[in-house]
Amino acid sequence: MLAGNVVHLDPAPAMSEAMIEGWTRQQRSRFLKDQTIAARIRMIRRFSEFTNLYPWQWTPAEAEAWISDLRSGDRALALSTIRSYEITVRLFCEYLTDNRYGWMQVCADRFGSTPQLVFHEGNSVLHIGDYEGSPRRRPLTYDEIQALFDAADGRAEKIRADGRKGALAAMRDSAMLKFCYAFGLRRSEVCNIDLVDLRRNPQAPQYGSSGSVAVRFGKASRGGPAKRRTVLTVPEFDWIVDVVEHYLTEIRPAFAPGAHPALWVTERAGRISPRSVNAALTAARDDANLDPILDLHCLRHSYVTHLIEFDYPVRFVQEQVGHAHASTTSIYTGVSNEYRNQLLTRAMRNRHGELWSES
Repeated sequence: MLAGNVVHLDPAPAMSEAMIEGWTRQQRSRFLKDQTIAARIRMIRRFSEFTNLYPWQWTPAEAEAWISDLRSGDRALALSTIRSYEITVRLFCEYLTDNRYGWMQVCADRFGSTPQLVFHEGNSVLHIGDYEGSPRRRPLTYDEIQALFDAADGRAEKIRADGRKGALAAMRDSAMLKFCYAFGLRRSEVCNIDLVDLRRNPQAPQYGSSGSVAVRFGKASRGGPAKRRTVLTVPEFDWIVDVVEHYLTEIRPAFAPGAHPALWVTERAGRISPRSVNAALTAARDDANLDPILDLHCLRHSYVTHLIEFDYPVRFVQEQVGHAHASTTSIYTGVSNEYRNQLLTRAMRNRHGELWSES
């Protein structure tokens, strides 16, 4: 990273930039996504600006002052967010202190000090819980799901009645939100669904081309390719078949998408963006007067929960949503008291038979 035949007038900034460039290359060799690398580099520069020091001058004291400053703002950062900041800085420091890269020796020779790990077990947020999101985030109830979809349907009618543009997009958004819920999709997954991903299920021919959805751009593991899975249409969500058919025959052609492969297209005949999906959920949620904390991912939580309440095996649900571990699926599950009472009733009858029923 440092040319031996070049003498810098101000070597410290050049050294700092060389360190960042070297770490960037290391992460690219691990096939991390460009947006992941860019976000990490921005975080390192942000920390460096706060300390007004170079990486070989950083100490745990600066790191702790930075976290204290972040926590003192008007808007409190989530625990997981703070930990991600700490992990990013620690990864950078681990790269600098790895003797295989030679930064320790170069810094000692040129500046008389060496990089060190500024975040350690004693001053870092520990990951001790399976779920660290806001406790207000939860699955929607059946009534809330209905209210959300009613509000989404009503937006198109209201826009048309007001004589404004956007009724067609509102109809698309309504169908898209229902699609997200009926197949338990993430926002990036629904954006990347193409027409060819709608497939028949030989075991359920009555669903036509909506018998299953091939998800080709599922959430990737760190440094790995996008995961693939096939989500089957289940009987409790078979209403989505009519929704998709209406969208394909009446709504999508009105956008004049031409040969564009995407299922969900924009007014300019392009692929829908994740931001637009979020905006569709937010608009319907606000019109339905639902809790502002509820977001698009809550529909995925709802899908998992409702499949469990429909008595589908956890393994089946896990495969439907593409979780690597059943423990992740359990985090998404928030079954209702009514469902738990049904399980309790069933267990009591199995144990005590008619004697319990009569009592």
